Amino acid sequence: MKKKQSKKKTQNKKKKNYSETTAFANIDKTSNTLTIPKRNSSGIPKYVADRMARRIFFTAGIPTILGMSVFVVSYIVVTRNIAEIPPSSTIAISALFFLLGLAGLSFGILSASWDKEPGSFFGIENIPMNIQRAKDAFKPATQNFEDKS
Repeated sequence: MKKKQSKKKTQNKKKKNYSETTAFANIDKTSNTLTIPKRNSSGIPKYVADRMARRIFFTAGIPTILGMSVFVVSYIVVTRNIAEIPPSSTIAISALFFLLGLAGLSFGILSASWDKEPGSFFGIENIPMNIQRAKDAFKPATQNFEDKS
């Protein structure tokens, strides 16, 4: 059985022809959307963020990898009967490395220099200044811009 195909009634519809002037007349009109001007970013500059990432990799990444490898080394030592290691020692040593990694994370962030040129190797002189910056960032905006007379 064949289906009947209906004809579309396109003959009754008329195409609207616009000239170029009327077609593009409304293109220059601005819409009522609100455009927010870009404000200056008060975030961390890219060169400082890169410096922080390098410091974090060494001061937090390496101890964290060591903390995970303690489990693997302990497993290998115990399964091959090289030594008898109590599970509490494995957990304590692993926890020590993870805490060292956590301290390294804080140190990596706080010891990075905000100057264009990199600071010293350890960056200990930058820690008090960066702690003050962190404290100022959490103050309300009105307190950050008070006149110091």
